[in-house]
Amino acid sequence: MSFSKIDVTKEHCPMTFVKAKVALSKLQKGDRLEVLLLAGEPLENVPRSAAENGHLIIEVSHVSDNIHRVIIEK
Repeated sequence: MSFSKIDVTKEHCPMTFVKAKVALSKLQKGDRLEVLLLAGEPLENVPRSAAENGHLIIEVSHVSDNIHRVIIEK
């Protein structure tokens, strides 16, 4: 299992999930992706969209200020 990380805190929807989707497409089944994103639309949309695309949401946690971490397993 490998672990990748992307930071989309400077992106706005829908680019937050587009970038997460591209990163996930490069992973093998069982690999995990850590996504750093902002509260609000990105935090609502990225986990939901990933789950709708068949991925497993492992963790959603607060990192600092307005930044959150979502760990997605492909």
